[in-house]
Amino acid sequence: MDKANCWEHKECGRQPGGLREKELGVCPAAVTEKRDGKNGGHAAGRFCWKIAGTFCDGEVQGTFSQKMMSCAGCDFFKMVKSEEGADFEA
Repeated sequence: MDKANCWEHKECGRQPGGLREKELGVCPAAVTEKRDGKNGGHAAGRFCWKIAGTFCDGEVQGTFSQKMMSCAGCDFFKMVKSEEGADFEA
């Protein structure tokens, strides 16, 4: 079973070819290959809390330090943490 990436779980449409790509731009988490495979995701799709410029709660988020509090309460963050267990990379 494939693990859901953030854009799939949140249905934001900001992945390459997504429904909202032209309107909102491509999310950096969907194209950050440097983090590919973290927590079993594609690009930074399961590591989005560490990527500046992601789109959450209707607005672009800032740096990791600016957004970590909201990310820690995110349902997707909690799901990935639970699915990965001891292998979770924060």
